[in-house]
Amino acid sequence: MKKGQRKPNAKKRSVYQRKYNLSKEQTERRSSRNKARRKMAKSVGKSAIKGKDVHHKDGNPKNNSRSNLSVSSVKKNRKNNKRK
Repeated sequence: MKKGQRKPNAKKRSVYQRKYNLSKEQTERRSSRNKARRKMAKSVGKSAIKGKDVHHKDGNPKNNSRSNLSVSSVKKNRKNNKRK
């Protein structure tokens, strides 16, 4: 089965989600978030970020400067991101 092609019994939402996850914009955001996580792991150690999120203070996932990154719990990070 090719990328973006759906199974006959697939739900519409899953098809949309699959297409969105393969889009160039989303791929760039994901790679930027992963880069931030690697940067923080190098800075504070892997054990310090295990089970936690790397928070972008300004909300821009492409801004990976050290002054913009902090480690926070998953719950706190998701709560902060909903406010914006």
